[in-house]
Amino acid sequence: MTSSTATAAASPATPKTRYRGVTARILRRAWGQTEMKLAASIFLALTLLTLFGPYVIDASATKMSVANKFLPPIFMEGGKLPHFLGTDQLGRDLLLRSLIGLRNAFAIGVVSVVGMFILGCAIGIYSGYRGGLTDVILMRLTDVQMSIPVVILAITVLGMSRPSPLTIIAVLILASWPVYARVARGVTLAERQKEYVRAAKILGASDLRIMVRHIAPSILPPIAFVAVLDVARMMIFEAIFGFIGIGIQPPTPTFGTIIASGTQYLLNAWWITIVPGVLLALALGSLNLMGGVLERARNHILQGGE
Repeated sequence: MTSSTATAAASPATPKTRYRGVTARILRRAWGQTEMKLAASIFLALTLLTLFGPYVIDASATKMSVANKFLPPIFMEGGKLPHFLGTDQLGRDLLLRSLIGLRNAFAIGVVSVVGMFILGCAIGIYSGYRGGLTDVILMRLTDVQMSIPVVILAITVLGMSRPSPLTIIAVLILASWPVYARVARGVTLAERQKEYVRAAKILGASDLRIMVRHIAPSILPPIAFVAVLDVARMMIFEAIFGFIGIGIQPPTPTFGTIIASGTQYLLNAWWITIVPGVLLALALGSLNLMGGVLERARNHILQGGE
Protein backbone atom coordinates (compact mmCIF):
# COMPACT_ATOMS: atom_id res chain seq x y z
CA MET A 1 0.00 0.00 0.00
CA THR A 2 1.42 3.40 -0.98
CA SER A 3 1.77 6.35 1.34
CA SER A 4 -1.07 8.28 -0.32
CA THR A 5 -3.38 5.29 -0.11
CA ALA A 6 -2.64 4.86 3.59
CA THR A 7 -3.33 8.54 4.19
CA ALA A 8 -6.66 8.29 2.38
CA ALA A 9 -7.62 5.21 4.37
CA ALA A 10 -6.94 7.08 7.59
CA SER A 11 -8.65 10.23 6.39
CA PRO A 12 -10.44 12.12 9.18
CA ALA A 13 -13.43 12.52 6.87
CA THR A 14 -14.17 8.80 7.02
CA PRO A 15 -16.14 8.78 10.31
CA LYS A 16 -17.95 12.00 9.41
CA THR A 17 -19.06 10.55 6.07
CA ARG A 18 -20.16 7.33 7.70
CA TYR A 19 -22.30 9.02 10.36
CA ARG A 20 -23.76 11.46 7.84
CA GLY A 21 -24.87 8.47 5.80
CA VAL A 22 -26.40 6.78 8.85
CA THR A 23 -28.30 9.96 9.74
CA ALA A 24 -29.69 10.24 6.20
CA ARG A 25 -30.88 6.62 6.31
CA ILE A 26 -32.54 7.19 9.68
CA LEU A 27 -34.36 10.27 8.39
CA ARG A 28 -35.52 8.45 5.22
CA ARG A 29 -36.91 5.53 7.21
CA ALA A 30 -38.60 7.82 9.73
CA TRP A 31 -40.24 9.92 7.00
CA GLY A 32 -41.66 6.74 5.48
CA GLN A 33 -43.80 6.22 8.59
CA THR A 34 -47.38 7.54 8.62
CA GLU A 35 -47.00 8.69 12.23
CA MET A 36 -44.06 10.90 11.27
CA LYS A 37 -45.97 12.61 8.47
CA LEU A 38 -48.99 13.17 10.72
CA ALA A 39 -46.92 14.60 13.56
CA ALA A 40 -44.90 16.80 11.20
CA SER A 41 -48.10 18.13 9.61
CA ILE A 42 -49.59 19.03 12.99
CA PHE A 43 -46.40 20.68 14.14
CA LEU A 44 -46.04 22.60 10.85
CA ALA A 45 -49.63 23.86 11.13
CA LEU A 46 -49.01 25.03 14.71
CA THR A 47 -45.77 26.71 13.64
CA LEU A 48 -47.51 28.61 10.82
CA LEU A 49 -50.28 29.67 13.21
CA THR A 50 -47.69 30.88 15.69
CA LEU A 51 -45.76 32.83 13.07
CA PHE A 52 -48.63 34.44 11.17
CA GLY A 53 -51.54 34.33 13.63
CA PRO A 54 -50.60 37.52 15.49
CA TYR A 55 -50.57 39.40 12.17
CA VAL A 56 -53.86 37.96 10.89
CA ILE A 57 -56.06 38.01 14.00
CA ASP A 58 -57.50 41.49 14.47
CA ALA A 59 -57.30 41.48 18.26
CA SER A 60 -54.89 42.14 21.11
CA ALA A 61 -53.18 39.68 23.42
CA THR A 62 -52.56 42.25 26.15
CA LYS A 63 -55.15 45.04 25.77
CA MET A 64 -57.97 44.64 28.29
CA SER A 65 -61.63 45.07 27.28
CA VAL A 66 -64.29 44.82 29.98
CA ALA A 67 -67.05 44.71 27.37
CA ASN A 68 -65.55 41.56 25.80
CA LYS A 69 -64.61 39.59 28.90
CA PHE A 70 -65.62 35.91 29.13
CA LEU A 71 -66.67 35.68 25.49
CA PRO A 72 -67.08 31.99 24.53
CA PRO A 73 -65.57 30.41 21.38
CA ILE A 74 -67.18 31.33 18.08
CA PHE A 75 -68.97 27.97 17.81
CA MET A 76 -70.90 28.64 21.05
CA GLU A 77 -73.82 30.98 21.65
CA GLY A 78 -72.50 34.45 22.46
CA GLY A 79 -69.21 34.05 20.61
CA LYS A 80 -68.21 36.70 18.12
CA LEU A 81 -65.44 37.62 15.72
CA PRO A 82 -62.52 38.16 15.77
CA HIS A 83 -62.32 36.16 19.00
CA PHE A 84 -62.43 32.68 17.41
CA LEU A 85 -61.74 30.81 20.65
CA GLY A 86 -63.15 33.33 23.09
CA THR A 87 -61.64 35.76 25.55
CA ASP A 88 -60.36 35.56 29.11
CA GLN A 89 -61.51 37.29 32.29
CA LEU A 90 -60.00 40.59 31.12
CA GLY A 91 -61.37 40.50 27.57
CA ARG A 92 -58.08 39.52 25.90
CA ASP A 93 -58.18 37.26 22.86
CA LEU A 94 -57.49 33.70 24.01
CA LEU A 95 -56.29 32.23 20.71
CA LEU A 96 -53.78 35.02 20.22
CA ARG A 97 -52.50 34.71 23.79
CA SER A 98 -52.17 30.95 23.40
CA LEU A 99 -50.24 31.29 20.13
CA ILE A 100 -47.82 33.75 21.72
CA GLY A 101 -47.48 31.37 24.66
CA LEU A 102 -46.70 28.53 22.25
CA ARG A 103 -44.08 30.65 20.50
CA ASN A 104 -42.42 31.53 23.80
CA ALA A 105 -42.48 27.94 25.02
CA PHE A 106 -41.05 26.56 21.79
CA ALA A 107 -38.31 29.21 21.60
CA ILE A 108 -37.26 28.51 25.19
CA GLY A 109 -37.39 24.76 24.56
CA VAL A 110 -35.25 24.85 21.41
CA VAL A 111 -32.64 27.27 22.77
CA SER A 112 -32.40 25.32 26.02
CA VAL A 113 -31.88 21.99 24.23
CA VAL A 114 -29.25 23.48 21.92
CA GLY A 115 -27.43 24.91 24.94
CA MET A 116 -27.54 21.73 27.01
CA PHE A 117 -26.56 19.67 23.96
CA ILE A 118 -23.47 21.81 23.30
CA LEU A 119 -22.45 22.10 26.97
CA GLY A 120 -23.13 18.46 27.83
CA CYS A 121 -21.42 17.06 24.73
CA ALA A 122 -18.38 19.31 25.22
CA ILE A 123 -17.94 18.19 28.83
CA GLY A 124 -18.67 14.54 28.03
CA ILE A 125 -16.26 14.38 25.08
CA TYR A 126 -13.48 16.10 27.01
CA SER A 127 -14.03 13.89 30.06
CA GLY A 128 -14.06 10.66 28.06
CA TYR A 129 -11.07 11.63 25.92
CA ARG A 130 -8.84 12.85 28.73
CA GLY A 131 -9.74 10.10 31.21
CA GLY A 132 -7.95 9.76 34.54
CA LEU A 133 -8.55 12.28 37.32
CA THR A 134 -10.19 14.75 34.94
CA ASP A 135 -12.80 12.16 34.02
CA VAL A 136 -13.45 11.27 37.67
CA ILE A 137 -13.93 14.91 38.75
CA LEU A 138 -16.20 15.85 35.85
CA MET A 139 -18.36 12.76 36.24
CA ARG A 140 -18.75 13.34 39.99
CA LEU A 141 -19.86 16.90 39.25
CA THR A 142 -22.29 15.44 36.74
CA ASP A 143 -23.69 13.09 39.40
CA VAL A 144 -24.17 15.99 41.81
CA GLN A 145 -25.99 18.05 39.19
CA MET A 146 -28.24 15.13 38.20
CA SER A 147 -29.34 14.73 41.83
CA ILE A 148 -30.91 18.21 41.91
CA PRO A 149 -34.54 18.25 40.61
CA VAL A 150 -35.26 20.80 37.90
CA VAL A 151 -38.18 22.43 39.74
CA ILE A 152 -36.20 22.78 42.98
CA LEU A 153 -33.32 24.41 41.12
CA ALA A 154 -35.74 26.71 39.29
CA ILE A 155 -37.46 27.80 42.50
CA THR A 156 -34.08 28.52 44.08
CA VAL A 157 -32.68 30.53 41.16
CA LEU A 158 -35.78 32.16 39.68
CA GLY A 159 -37.29 32.89 43.08
CA MET A 160 -34.38 35.19 43.94
CA SER A 161 -34.64 37.34 40.80
CA ARG A 162 -37.20 38.51 38.28
CA PRO A 163 -37.63 35.60 35.88
CA SER A 164 -36.87 36.30 32.22
CA PRO A 165 -36.48 34.08 29.14
CA LEU A 166 -32.69 34.15 29.54
CA THR A 167 -32.73 33.12 33.20
CA ILE A 168 -35.26 30.36 32.49
CA ILE A 169 -33.09 29.05 29.65
CA ALA A 170 -30.02 29.19 31.89
CA VAL A 171 -31.79 27.18 34.61
CA LEU A 172 -32.98 24.53 32.13
CA ILE A 173 -29.49 24.18 30.64
CA LEU A 174 -27.89 23.97 34.08
CA ALA A 175 -30.36 21.31 35.19
CA SER A 176 -30.29 19.08 32.10
CA TRP A 177 -26.79 19.07 30.55
CA PRO A 178 -25.58 15.99 32.58
CA VAL A 179 -27.70 13.59 30.51
CA TYR A 180 -25.91 14.65 27.32
CA ALA A 181 -22.55 14.59 29.07
CA ARG A 182 -23.08 10.99 30.16
CA VAL A 183 -24.01 9.81 26.68
CA ALA A 184 -21.19 11.79 25.02
CA ARG A 185 -18.65 10.38 27.46
CA GLY A 186 -19.76 6.81 26.78
CA VAL A 187 -19.51 7.24 23.02
CA THR A 188 -16.11 8.94 23.36
CA LEU A 189 -14.71 6.09 25.47
CA ALA A 190 -15.62 3.70 22.65
CA GLU A 191 -14.50 5.91 19.77
CA ARG A 192 -11.09 6.94 21.12
CA GLN A 193 -9.85 3.35 20.82
CA LYS A 194 -10.70 3.05 17.13
CA GLU A 195 -8.21 3.06 14.29
CA TYR A 196 -9.22 6.37 12.73
CA VAL A 197 -8.47 8.20 16.00
CA ARG A 198 -5.07 6.52 16.24
CA ALA A 199 -4.40 7.37 12.62
CA ALA A 200 -5.27 11.01 13.23
CA LYS A 201 -2.80 11.11 16.12
CA ILE A 202 -0.08 9.60 13.95
CA LEU A 203 -0.75 12.22 11.28
CA GLY A 204 -0.16 14.92 13.90
CA ALA A 205 -3.72 16.03 14.68
CA SER A 206 -4.10 17.89 17.98
CA ASP A 207 -6.35 16.60 20.76
CA LEU A 208 -8.79 19.46 20.14
CA ARG A 209 -9.02 18.63 16.43
CA ILE A 210 -9.58 14.95 17.17
CA MET A 211 -12.36 15.73 19.65
CA VAL A 212 -14.11 18.28 17.43
CA ARG A 213 -13.59 16.87 13.93
CA HIS A 214 -13.49 13.13 14.53
CA ILE A 215 -15.23 12.14 17.77
CA ALA A 216 -17.98 14.79 17.91
CA PRO A 217 -19.76 13.58 14.72
CA SER A 218 -20.15 10.13 16.27
CA ILE A 219 -22.19 11.66 19.09
CA LEU A 220 -25.00 12.75 16.79
CA PRO A 221 -26.80 9.46 15.96
CA PRO A 222 -27.16 8.30 19.60
CA ILE A 223 -28.62 11.52 21.02
CA ALA A 224 -29.50 14.08 18.34
CA PHE A 225 -32.97 12.67 17.75
CA VAL A 226 -33.59 12.26 21.47
CA ALA A 227 -33.13 16.03 21.67
CA VAL A 228 -36.49 16.36 19.88
CA LEU A 229 -38.13 14.75 22.92
CA ASP A 230 -36.20 17.09 25.20
CA VAL A 231 -37.68 20.11 23.42
CA ALA A 232 -41.11 18.86 24.50
CA ARG A 233 -39.83 18.28 28.04
CA MET A 234 -38.43 21.81 28.26
CA MET A 235 -41.76 23.21 27.03
CA ILE A 236 -43.49 21.36 29.86
CA PHE A 237 -41.08 22.83 32.40
CA GLU A 238 -41.65 26.32 30.97
CA ALA A 239 -45.39 25.85 31.43
CA ILE A 240 -44.88 24.55 34.98
CA PHE A 241 -42.73 27.56 35.87
CA GLY A 242 -45.44 29.90 34.61
CA PHE A 243 -48.16 28.00 36.45
CA ILE A 244 -46.41 28.32 39.83
CA GLY A 245 -45.47 31.96 39.20
CA ILE A 246 -41.73 31.75 38.45
CA GLY A 247 -41.96 31.84 34.67
CA ILE A 248 -42.04 34.78 32.25
CA GLN A 249 -43.94 37.52 34.02
CA PRO A 250 -47.12 39.25 32.80
CA PRO A 251 -48.17 40.91 30.59
CA THR A 252 -46.26 38.48 28.30
CA PRO A 253 -48.58 35.47 27.79
CA THR A 254 -47.34 31.96 28.63
CA PHE A 255 -49.18 28.66 28.82
CA GLY A 256 -48.61 28.42 32.55
CA THR A 257 -49.96 31.87 33.42
CA ILE A 258 -52.99 31.53 31.11
CA ILE A 259 -53.95 28.13 32.53
CA ALA A 260 -53.32 29.24 36.11
CA SER A 261 -55.52 32.33 35.71
CA GLY A 262 -58.33 30.26 34.20
CA THR A 263 -58.53 27.57 36.89
CA GLN A 264 -60.89 29.67 39.02
CA TYR A 265 -63.33 30.04 36.10
CA LEU A 266 -63.58 26.39 35.05
CA LEU A 267 -67.32 26.16 35.69
CA ASN A 268 -68.48 29.21 33.74
CA ALA A 269 -65.51 29.90 31.38
CA TRP A 270 -63.81 26.57 30.83
CA TRP A 271 -62.27 27.68 27.53
CA ILE A 272 -59.73 29.92 29.32
CA THR A 273 -57.96 26.78 30.54
CA ILE A 274 -58.93 24.30 27.83
CA VAL A 275 -57.82 26.28 24.76
CA PRO A 276 -54.16 26.72 25.79
CA GLY A 277 -54.19 23.21 27.23
CA VAL A 278 -55.28 21.71 23.90
CA LEU A 279 -52.69 23.70 21.94
CA LEU A 280 -49.96 22.66 24.35
CA ALA A 281 -51.07 19.01 24.15
CA LEU A 282 -51.03 19.11 20.33
CA ALA A 283 -47.54 20.63 20.27
CA LEU A 284 -46.13 18.20 22.81
CA GLY A 285 -47.88 15.23 21.24
CA SER A 286 -46.50 16.00 17.77
CA LEU A 287 -42.97 16.48 19.12
CA ASN A 288 -43.11 13.28 21.17
CA LEU A 289 -44.48 11.34 18.21
CA MET A 290 -41.72 12.62 15.91
CA GLY A 291 -39.08 11.87 18.52
CA GLY A 292 -40.43 8.36 19.05
CA VAL A 293 -40.48 7.57 15.33
CA LEU A 294 -36.93 8.90 14.92
CA GLU A 295 -35.73 6.83 17.86
CA ARG A 296 -37.27 3.63 16.49
CA ALA A 297 -35.80 4.35 13.06
CA ARG A 298 -32.37 4.95 14.61
CA ASN A 299 -32.51 1.66 16.52
CA HIS A 300 -33.57 -0.20 13.38
CA ILE A 301 -30.76 1.24 11.24
CA LEU A 302 -28.05 0.79 13.87
CA GLN A 303 -29.10 -2.85 14.31
CA GLY A 304 -28.41 -3.48 10.64
CA GLY A 305 -31.82 -2.83 9.13
CA GLU A 306 -32.53 -1.03 5.89
